[in-house]
Amino acid sequence: METAKYKTRLLNRREELNTRLQTIEHDLDQKKDPDVEERAVEREGDEVMESLGQSGLLELKAIEAALSRIENGTFGICAQCEEPISEARLDVVPTAPLCRVCAAAA
Repeated sequence: METAKYKTRLLNRREELNTRLQTIEHDLDQKKDPDVEERAVEREGDEVMESLGQSGLLELKAIEAALSRIENGTFGICAQCEEPISEARLDVVPTAPLCRVCAAAA
């Protein structure tokens, strides 16, 4: 299996996520409006941004794990049954550590 295309996709996605997470962190660090009603609206927005930040961090962790598997030669091999992960699955979920069968059973 040619892993270069997956590595490129993963590196590009990692860069996008890092940029987005920096923006979220910057926005969350902004000074809050002194108006009580505005603070309530800001707080709701902050909660959404925090949620997006958490999901971004989880995706970054999965990307780093996939890049590590590329480096150590185990990318595309199911971490559970050790059978090949289909390229069709990796095209959709390049961070997938499990084949379709093992992922469905998990």
